[in-house]
Amino acid sequence: MRYVVLRWLVMVARPFVRRSAVYPPRKVLLIKPDHLGDLLLATPALHALRRALPAARITALVGPWAATMWQNLAEIDELETLPFPGFDRSGPKPMLLAPYLLLLRTAYRLRAQSYDAALILRDDHWWGAALALLAGIPQRIGFAHPLCTPFLSTVLPYRPRQHVTHQALEIVAALTGVPAVSGPLRYTPTHAAQEWATVWIQQQLKPDEHLIIIHPGTGGFTKHWLHSHWITLIHGLNRPGRRILLTGSPNEAEKLAAIVAAAPPGLLALSQELTIDRLAALLGRANLVIGVDSGPLHIAVSQGVPTLHLFGPSDPLRFGPWGDPQRQRVLSAGLPCSPCGVFATCPRATNPPECMAVIDPAWVLSNAEELLVSRPTPTIDSGQTDCYNTLS
Repeated sequence: MRYVVLRWLVMVARPFVRRSAVYPPRKVLLIKPDHLGDLLLATPALHALRRALPAARITALVGPWAATMWQNLAEIDELETLPFPGFDRSGPKPMLLAPYLLLLRTAYRLRAQSYDAALILRDDHWWGAALALLAGIPQRIGFAHPLCTPFLSTVLPYRPRQHVTHQALEIVAALTGVPAVSGPLRYTPTHAAQEWATVWIQQQLKPDEHLIIIHPGTGGFTKHWLHSHWITLIHGLNRPGRRILLTGSPNEAEKLAAIVAAAPPGLLALSQELTIDRLAALLGRANLVIGVDSGPLHIAVSQGVPTLHLFGPSDPLRFGPWGDPQRQRVLSAGLPCSPCGVFATCPRATNPPECMAVIDPAWVLSNAEELLVSRPTPTIDSGQTDCYNTLS
């Protein structure tokens, strides 16, 4: 059914595409439906795009669930939000025809804005590629995913395990003709958030105490580590001269409280008071940040602090930390079935998911202690961690 609809859309839309491509493009549309961490991983490409096209007007079309990640970026002139079908984690499933009706309405609106180029910054996002075609945009650049290819004017080789930051840089280079020079992740907390973090640190920590932040939550059931493992790790990390802080969203307050109740006295927790901005400011003050595959862990990387990422069903080659592997470590069990990329339920019906359950707290503690002791020299741009630690 989807294939038939897509082919029909291609036939209907092609005659209405503006034929003349402008170079350098004056108006560029970025289509990125993903969540916080994914948008952050694309920021090196946005910086490269702005450097290559300083006079272009760059508009980003993102989901409302992630707009905060790009809202203060100097590289973007205009930020628009759209509830992309299939990406809203909180709402009910849309009706069968709703995604196509939204597609047509949005395309009609974008057509009046006369964009010269559209960059599809997710390799399998056929809906975004179709949107660019229906909006009549002459240059539509993306990857050769089978569902996307019919809608694109420039098709790049599709490598499913390529890091998403590399992918975004390749798309920018395809538009500008200039090799995109990589760089670090970019997120700068506001002055107000920095002041809030300073006051919080002064109130909660002694001057000589080290701050360890643990962010246990994430979207997707199979990406979670076991409650008992977090408790064991916290007991191991709890030493004089250290303060451990649990962070999470307001929806995760109950889960954090359960960990606090079973942990040693003095464990701190923050959820209701946190915004993304405040969280970033706090993460930047930490001596170490530990968590599973999540947006906040990528935010910690962007703040230049050492991080420890626990990966199970996620692919670290594709979504791993964009930073110095000496400071940004990935721990994975290395099971033959991992990474599977399935986050709702384990395809093998293991509960809890085996790929997360077998990550030993003692192994995590050992790596954490190494990062707390060592202070490697930060690198300006070390790219992705291509090699990561596994139990196998």
